[in-house]
Amino acid sequence: MNGYFRTTLLLAAMTALFVVVGGAIGGRGGMVVAFGIACLTNLFAWWNSDRMVLRMHNAQRVGPQEAPDLYAMTERLAHHAGLPMPALYVIHEDQPNAFATGRNPQNAAVAVNTGLLAHMPPEEVEGVIAHELAHIRNRDTLIMTMTACLAGAIGMLAQFGFLFGGMRGNDRGPGPIATLLMMVLAPLGAMVVQMAISRSREYEADRAAAEISGNPSGLANALMRLEQGRLAFVNQRAEANPATAHMFIINPLSGARMDNLFSTHPSTQNRIAALMELAQHMGMPAARQTPGWSPAQSAPRSSPWGGQAPSRRPRGPWG
Repeated sequence: MNGYFRTTLLLAAMTALFVVVGGAIGGRGGMVVAFGIACLTNLFAWWNSDRMVLRMHNAQRVGPQEAPDLYAMTERLAHHAGLPMPALYVIHEDQPNAFATGRNPQNAAVAVNTGLLAHMPPEEVEGVIAHELAHIRNRDTLIMTMTACLAGAIGMLAQFGFLFGGMRGNDRGPGPIATLLMMVLAPLGAMVVQMAISRSREYEADRAAAEISGNPSGLANALMRLEQGRLAFVNQRAEANPATAHMFIINPLSGARMDNLFSTHPSTQNRIAALMELAQHMGMPAARQTPGWSPAQSAPRSSPWGGQAPSRRPRGPWG
């Protein structure tokens, strides 16, 4: 019930922001039009935002033939979590990362970057997959995908107002300063809404992932390596679609454009500390230090996930 309540609050906040931007562009008539567009956008996001996000990142679906070990691991963890097997996707990005999407467990998908498969051992990949399955079980994926869709729509509407200078009935727009402020503040408002629900959600997913995998130290080690990989590799598709950044297990943005000013993720060190404390309660060994990354590192030529190791080529054995 809590997940549905959060979703309702999110949609209400996003819809209100959409209507305010519409009013700034077109006055009272613009508010009515923006409200209608927001309703249609909400409906579209409910049914199609998962597929839209996967297309944004050029995710390619894989099955037991393309990635037998990864598929078997995901299927086993989904069974432990009491979930149906989600659709499994890979994204050709060197940065190790992953996200989950879908409006419900029956229509869910898990997408992993090929950099994660190339550079992380199985026990750490297991922790990452368990984390994404926890998001699916908690129904966080609906919130994440709809937020990404609506935040992008708000940004587009703000840019529309800037380009056309407003369309008020008296032919007097909001003015260049007001439209400029709207163009900047409206997307930031969407980001603040994303932040409001995202940070606690990550802690909850970490805790649930430790229960699903039975190995909190594996996820803690994975978070160490993911944070190092985030700093070493630029995620080109995430940089092009920053509204989807909150969906990933680790913030994929480099921060070169001040994206980290409004980070949707809690501190990685705090997440690791919470997992290490949980590991002590479970009698598990503490997380270990992972080797550092170098941007010059290349993916290994063989992979434990079945077939040749992933690479940056546009087509390959993954899809």
